[in-house]
Amino acid sequence: MTTLLALPLAQAAPSGGLFGNPLLLLGLLFLVMWFTMIRPQAKQAKAHRELVGGLAKGDRIVTVGGIHGTIRQVDEKTVLVEVDGGTKLRVDKGKVGYTLSSTDPA
Repeated sequence: MTTLLALPLAQAAPSGGLFGNPLLLLGLLFLVMWFTMIRPQAKQAKAHRELVGGLAKGDRIVTVGGIHGTIRQVDEKTVLVEVDGGTKLRVDKGKVGYTLSSTDPA
């Protein structure tokens, strides 16, 4: 009795389609990260720099710590904030979270 051995035939390597090239996949991954993480964070940092650069005496602000007050003096790196009861605090400009418009309640 003779047995036929099945010999594997040479097969072509799969082409991998669109994602077969590792450089293309790495580039696509970078683009996804850019549009979902890096770009929004850069836009937010730019908006905060503009906010800090535009602070002026009389602006009502809220610090990142949640303190509400009115700016009484603006220096190069700090602002003097008057809070309720006439108490004044010196706060770094970078710690100003946002400004309140004149129509917002106190």
